Amino acid sequence: MKEITKTFKYVDYLWDQKKADALGDDQVALFLYRSNILGADLRITNYGGGNTSCKTIEKDPLTNEDVEVMWVKGSGGDIGTLDRAGIAGLYTSRLRNLKNVYKGLHDEDRMVGLFNHCIYDLNSKAPSIDTPLHGLLPFAHIDHLHPDALIAVAAAKDSEKVTKEIWGDTMGWVPWQKPGFDLGLQLEKCLADNPGIRGIVLGSHGLFTWGNTSYESYINSLEVIEMASEYIEKKIKENGEVFGGQKVESLPASERKEKAAQLMPLLRGLCSSEKAMIGHFSDTDVVMEYINSNDLERLAPMGTSCPDHFLRTKIQPLVLTLDKNEDLSDTAAIRTKLDPAFEAYRQEYADYYNTCKKDNSPAIRDANPVIIIYPGVGMFSFAKNKQTTRVASEFYINAINVMRGAEAITEYTSLPRQEAFDIEYWLLEEAKLQRMPKEQPLSRKVALVTGAGGGIGKAIADKLAAEGANVVLTDINEESLILAHSTYKRDVSAYAICDVTDTDSIASAYKAACLEFGGVDIVVHSAGLAISKALEDTTDKDWNILQNILVKGQFDLAKQSAEIMRKQSLGGNFISIASKNGLVAGPNNVAYGTAKAAQQHMVRLLAAELGKDKIRVNTVNPDGVIVGSKIWEGAWAEGRAKANGITVEELPAFYAKRNLLNEIITPDDIANGVFSLVGVLDKSTGNIINVDGGMANAFVR
Repeated sequence: MKEITKTFKYVDYLWDQKKADALGDDQVALFLYRSNILGADLRITNYGGGNTSCKTIEKDPLTNEDVEVMWVKGSGGDIGTLDRAGIAGLYTSRLRNLKNVYKGLHDEDRMVGLFNHCIYDLNSKAPSIDTPLHGLLPFAHIDHLHPDALIAVAAAKDSEKVTKEIWGDTMGWVPWQKPGFDLGLQLEKCLADNPGIRGIVLGSHGLFTWGNTSYESYINSLEVIEMASEYIEKKIKENGEVFGGQKVESLPASERKEKAAQLMPLLRGLCSSEKAMIGHFSDTDVVMEYINSNDLERLAPMGTSCPDHFLRTKIQPLVLTLDKNEDLSDTAAIRTKLDPAFEAYRQEYADYYNTCKKDNSPAIRDANPVIIIYPGVGMFSFAKNKQTTRVASEFYINAINVMRGAEAITEYTSLPRQEAFDIEYWLLEEAKLQRMPKEQPLSRKVALVTGAGGGIGKAIADKLAAEGANVVLTDINEESLILAHSTYKRDVSAYAICDVTDTDSIASAYKAACLEFGGVDIVVHSAGLAISKALEDTTDKDWNILQNILVKGQFDLAKQSAEIMRKQSLGGNFISIASKNGLVAGPNNVAYGTAKAAQQHMVRLLAAELGKDKIRVNTVNPDGVIVGSKIWEGAWAEGRAKANGITVEELPAFYAKRNLLNEIITPDDIANGVFSLVGVLDKSTGNIINVDGGMANAFVR
């Protein structure tokens, strides 16, 4: 197939003919390739939004006859990452035969169950509600997308007229209707009434386009989106301004981030009145243009139009009335200003639910806002995990683009509240939510770990992340941090250079945690070093560096984390990685052992003080962690070997034999000790857990 050379200004042309040629004539593979590159451009469709399909001729396994099979994105999938496991394969003829048993709009939910009777591929993902929209159209390749420009057309006043103005007779248009079998019938009728059209605009919803090949469908989609985008930009230039012009001037970028970091823990706590949430912050040019505009006050309460948008962002955001120059240092005063706004939002959401609910509606969900707007500063989002909150932010940015375009064309219109409710509380949506996997023990938690560039700290971060936490890795070595950070998937970790002997450096690390995830719930002080010397050889420098890293560092970490945790009002955990040496006297260890003992007693003091805030403070005491531990590199290992009259090479076996269980202790064992305190023993504070294989002289009691 010859590739068409075409330049696009408003969308990314990502088709690589060499990659397509490598797929040969495998139409399903080409459909997946098309889906992935369409999903890579957020202006075309956002995460989990839209769906794509293709139709092929396959052998019926029972009759050996040729049959047409439609392959379509399954329920809950994402076209940007779609693969074979995420699609459904259905007999097209059976799907179309469902017209014979369809009883009308009240029958939509039953029809979804009947899709399973149309399955051809027994490994299919559950078919989505949009399956008949693809199946009732005759084209080999179909794209259903939610491009910002097209939804702007779809959500504009006089949308049908605008559609004709842009594309003439080459595009069809159908009014808003909830997705389902009847919408598929409406698309089928639109095509029958307008033969030869290249696509259909769905009022307040999105776009359907198609082609005979995967490439033709891709090009058709891009061309249609490009035409809408050009039309909108022309209108914006004619109008001379968007959103009624600027009302509020943005703070400088550095000040915006400073204020966001200060405010996010407080917002996170307020958004977490039912369940803890993870945060995200955005202050892009697109966001700032909208939130600083004269029209924000009018547009924000209207809510979003596309179902994919408001399912993730709630029907409308909470707009803060704080001045951009507000002094955020007085938490109590700011909370006094914010509490009524959150209460009003929750009450308005409850009123929306109670007004629109039906006898069989699911119970009301969390009434807290997902999107929070602070004019002059930026936009916050809060949801159950980082991916969900980031995607919610991206979807609201899509909604901003839609409002921008629709206002430029004619006037933005949103869905009626009842229509929005019927989507948000659709029983099929509720069933999808109920199928979600159970959350992990540390889901919705943010953990900051010092010394996480390697060794015990990295093992602890790995364990906490594996149990569902977001982790903020800190270390003094940037190279080690970058390498450690690279081992996690997107939306799991962040990193910050942190010298625990420097109060400002610690503050910067917490600022990074707040900006990235909204706050912090778990702090693990694992940074450290060990110095083993006889009294006469121990210098002031040795003493001071151990006190600064182990003791003063722990003090500053605890003091600053307590301030954040109190803002959140969600409790928290502080874990000190100390040592058996804080409990047991031994030779050549005066500076290190004293510092470790200070860490342990500080934990008891902090536990006594912070208990009223539900902040638990505990100690994990390692011993003999030789394999994989950074402190056993170099002089410390040599010192301990000398103190025990053995060689460095004999240390692992020596330490394993001296504990009661005769076990080698690894960084993973220490990580498990930390997890037990933050993920299992939720009513323990002021305690010490020894992870040393059993050392009788280190027994606490």
